[in-house]
Amino acid sequence: MNTNQHTLRENFSLKGKGLHTGLNIEITFRPAEVNHGIKIRRTDIEGQPVVEALAENVKGTERGTVLSKNNIQISTVEHAMAALYAYGVDNCLIDVNAPEFPILDGSAIIYVEEIERVGLLEQNEPRDYYIVKNKIEIHDEETGSSIMVLPDDSFGVNVHISFDSLILDNQYATLNDLKNFKEEIAASRTFVFVRELELLLKHGLIKGGDLDNAIVIYERQMSQDRFDLLADTIGINHQDATQLGYLQHKPLTHSNEPARHKLLDILGDIALIGKPILGRIIANCPGHKINNKFACFIRKDIKHNEVQSPIYNPNIPPVLDINRVKELLPHRYPFLLVEKVIHIGPKLIVGVKNVSVNEPFFQGHFPQEPVMPGVLLVEAMAQTGGLLILNSLGEGSYSTYFMKIDNVKFRQKVIPGDTLLLRLELVTEVRRGIAEMKGYCFVGEKVVCEAEFMAQIVKNKQ
Repeated sequence: MNTNQHTLRENFSLKGKGLHTGLNIEITFRPAEVNHGIKIRRTDIEGQPVVEALAENVKGTERGTVLSKNNIQISTVEHAMAALYAYGVDNCLIDVNAPEFPILDGSAIIYVEEIERVGLLEQNEPRDYYIVKNKIEIHDEETGSSIMVLPDDSFGVNVHISFDSLILDNQYATLNDLKNFKEEIAASRTFVFVRELELLLKHGLIKGGDLDNAIVIYERQMSQDRFDLLADTIGINHQDATQLGYLQHKPLTHSNEPARHKLLDILGDIALIGKPILGRIIANCPGHKINNKFACFIRKDIKHNEVQSPIYNPNIPPVLDINRVKELLPHRYPFLLVEKVIHIGPKLIVGVKNVSVNEPFFQGHFPQEPVMPGVLLVEAMAQTGGLLILNSLGEGSYSTYFMKIDNVKFRQKVIPGDTLLLRLELVTEVRRGIAEMKGYCFVGEKVVCEAEFMAQIVKNKQ
């Protein structure tokens, strides 16, 4: 989880036709700066408007995922988004000269090959994950579809699909490691039933569909005349209407290729959360509608909670114990307010403070209703931030001193028995001995206090 953000090492471009519009489309994927996210730019429109690839911008899920903002639309984005998600591309600007992405061969494999060809560039900013801490389950009563995500130490997806079909009934697909995406999932193509084609054509869709970019499943016999007329409409050769089965030029990549493609679509749609997920997704009869409903749920949670509570497992030894904390900080009883550190990186630290009823300040704050003073919550965060800086310095003795505290907010009282998780992150590089940090104090999943700090680092005289 302690990986940095990544972008593409260089541009790559592709050309192909649009599945629904039939247009000849050119699309270019460009590197982008840290915290840019994935954004799509319509180069065929005056002003070249940009649409963020986020779930709240999804305005349609019929036969593909449609993004729209200020009446600017881009559809069929899911295959490209799945490839970017699987390869850990956090920041990318996508230029496209049409209202949809090209369908290419109906899978994500061509995007994957281009990403591998140009390579990735690691960026100097940590990647932010959405960590699943509790079971989340989303249902669609109309379709019977559901998506559940469970806490897990890694990311994985299990998919079950079911259709009332003699050819395609129940199938399952699993991805346990994104490293296996290319071999197991990326080449799985989109699929459609012959019985759906007439309705899709009637609605002006799949103008660019053919047997090279989709699996067509013929599982309900129709008259030869009707079958021939449909073949003429989509520009394929006449075939025997009595022979049920798969109609495509290339054989199936796997016997469960349709289920694998549904898994691919899930990856493309959850990429619109804007953060990689740490958890196990279990999907039953998924489609773009339920996928987006799930992604929107997570997006709302992200907006509601600016930052997630750190994971705390008391069974795991600390990275800095109390003895090391006392070596770094000059504070002592009754003012040492960090007992251990459970995570420390170049820019981020998480400390722990167990609040006991025996704390001396509870004698006067308040005898009948013990509440930890807010100023001490700020001090606990500041001490934790000090540990981040002091642990990174070389030989010598140093101290940190407040220069400024801004935007302090107290959201919930802290009482005896609470365990404080103190999360501090550098917001800029340390320059000339000045450090700026953003701090959060959690009890459980809730932020109880937050603040912004500026501190000066001073080498002590020996």
